[in-house]
Amino acid sequence: MRIGVVFPQTELGADVGAVRAYGQRVEELGFRHVLAYDHVVGADPAVHQGWDGPYDVRTTFHEPMVLFGYLAALTSLELVTGIIILPQRQTALVAKQAAEVDLLTTGRFRLGVGLGWNQVEYEALGQDFSTRGKRIDEQVALLRRLWTESSLTFEGTFDRVTGAGLAPLPVQRPIPVWFGAQSPPAYRRAGRLADGWFPQMSPGPKLDEAKAMVAEAATQAGRDPATLGMEGRVSWTGDAEELREAARRWQESGATHVAINTMRAGLRSVDEHLAALETAADALEVRKAD
Repeated sequence: MRIGVVFPQTELGADVGAVRAYGQRVEELGFRHVLAYDHVVGADPAVHQGWDGPYDVRTTFHEPMVLFGYLAALTSLELVTGIIILPQRQTALVAKQAAEVDLLTTGRFRLGVGLGWNQVEYEALGQDFSTRGKRIDEQVALLRRLWTESSLTFEGTFDRVTGAGLAPLPVQRPIPVWFGAQSPPAYRRAGRLADGWFPQMSPGPKLDEAKAMVAEAATQAGRDPATLGMEGRVSWTGDAEELREAARRWQESGATHVAINTMRAGLRSVDEHLAALETAADALEVRKAD
């Protein structure tokens, strides 16, 4: 099981030095990958009365693809979007950005995608929130063609490409596409289309049910469920033994990857985040695992 970290998007602010220090120290500690969340704009609760989303206009987010271009020059970590909200973005542009990150990391990139929940953000990006489920199916098919064919023609419901292609193509052909999933339709979509998926719950009966739906959908699509990756997430609470137990449960549940999340743990600086991750690295013996 490969062990990585969740980049603390909402707690490092605009401090570029903190981004650099974080990426370099995470690699020194022996973690294998960095996963970053995605939001382009935040909603202003003063305008959107009754706003109850987990993030708003004051919550800081670096743009993942640009962030990864920076980290690719500083580290040899695998870089993972967890997740890019794909239907609110232009498909060909995402394909181009992903191909570039894949080149800059020499093939150490996973594109995690999902539908998102923020209608305000869809509006700001000029996309239809109501068709996002149908659109993502088409987008994934087009992404894979753009990453593997030097020239293609594609006519779908939402996208059209006529005799065009990316240059240069990525190292990975195609780049692995992982899905965020937290509902039965999303589990089935992951089983049909994904190279791996990110459960939004802890190991237990609900995860077992979700895994069964993913596996059934994969089988029905003529795919081997055993080839799909699964990345769990463990939140840092300050208790190393609790962290070890949570990681063990993920491994027993069949996770191929796990990410340690230090956000919302009361940590006030990049140094505190890194100190927590140093304790986590020791507890999980990530250097030995490497």
